[in-house]
Amino acid sequence: MTSQPAAGPAPRRHQRVGRIKAAFDSATGLRRGMNLWPPFLLTGIHIEEVADDFRHVRVRLRRSPLTTNYVGTQFGGSLFAMTDPFWMVMVMRNLGPSYVVWDKAAEIEFVAPGRTAVTADFSLDPGVVAEVRAAADAGERVLRWFETEVVGTDGVVVARVRKQLYVRRAPSDAPRPTADG
Repeated sequence: MTSQPAAGPAPRRHQRVGRIKAAFDSATGLRRGMNLWPPFLLTGIHIEEVADDFRHVRVRLRRSPLTTNYVGTQFGGSLFAMTDPFWMVMVMRNLGPSYVVWDKAAEIEFVAPGRTAVTADFSLDPGVVAEVRAAADAGERVLRWFETEVVGTDGVVVARVRKQLYVRRAPSDAPRPTADG
């Protein structure tokens, strides 16, 4: 006779976050940690502010010979990189671990040459969080676009970046069917 494990509820599976990134649990820890992250540290990207409730982030990209392109304006890849993780992190932190959040799509529109340092401000409206949560709680797989403008120190909009997030409830802890039925 072989013994079968007791059929009980499977543990709830939450979205996996790497151990190092999970160590930066506070807004300050996340800001400091991401500022030391090589893709930001070595490219002139600096996170200036992360609100304690993760509903606002401000990011800056310095202008230097390492961040400019062939014609001397801000490199488009750097403009895009400075905006990449924030909508996903903000939505994930506001919804909590019972939701899966992924980047689904992204696009960038270059509006004007970036001749100065630039900043991007991300502000997540609590009403949007409530809408996304309600749709996901109803069993929907939510696709939601978020937009950010990248603005030079001279006030000129340099780029508009859009990110589409995919959100759903994490798998529930309901018992899973076994091979026996």
